[in-house]
Amino acid sequence: MGRDPVIFPEVVAVADALLDPAMAELVWRDSGAGRPRPLPADGAFCRRLGERVGRDWLGPLSAVDYGGPLLAWMGAVIRRRRDQGGPPGWRDDPWRLQREQQPATMAGQLRVMAAEAQSGGSATRWRATVSAEHRFRITQLVKEAGEQLEELRGGHSGTTAEVARTLLEHLSRSAALIDQALVNTAAAAVAAGVALEEVAAWSRLPAQELAEILTAGQE
Repeated sequence: MGRDPVIFPEVVAVADALLDPAMAELVWRDSGAGRPRPLPADGAFCRRLGERVGRDWLGPLSAVDYGGPLLAWMGAVIRRRRDQGGPPGWRDDPWRLQREQQPATMAGQLRVMAAEAQSGGSATRWRATVSAEHRFRITQLVKEAGEQLEELRGGHSGTTAEVARTLLEHLSRSAALIDQALVNTAAAAVAAGVALEEVAAWSRLPAQELAEILTAGQE
């Protein structure tokens, strides 16, 4: 019961934005309309949604949060406009949430808490314990690191100094981004209750060093 008063106003704000026909039109345009294309993370709908609800990260997250309710809503809107919804059913309804996307019942949450108490936090669900903003930050760091590495393709021509400089600059930037993603992921896991020793082993770092890094990040 304590959760609902906190999230309800934000749910209403998002729903109010989605009820605006102009938002559905932006989804249609971003999808390519008559020329289908993947929904861009920086599309007009994503940007406008973030602006309307005061959460700049929400729109871009919706475009890459595969299986999430916002992307499902966008897909239903596009299918309706393209008349590709198929036989009448729940896939035609943009407001229907799949069972796994529906809020957990209190009884269900108590069962999860009991399981977590027995497993030391390792049984928590990532999407339930890590905020959407934190997940988006990790995703963006990994994406930016990949873009840095992608720019190295075909970058082996030129003088030794030129090639070395290009390679080293991009590799160092990519490594720094991956390091940030690693720390963010480790911090999220530890905050969710996963044992520090386990997280350190997966990160290939000494537990004491990881603890110091996380502490410094909090400060």
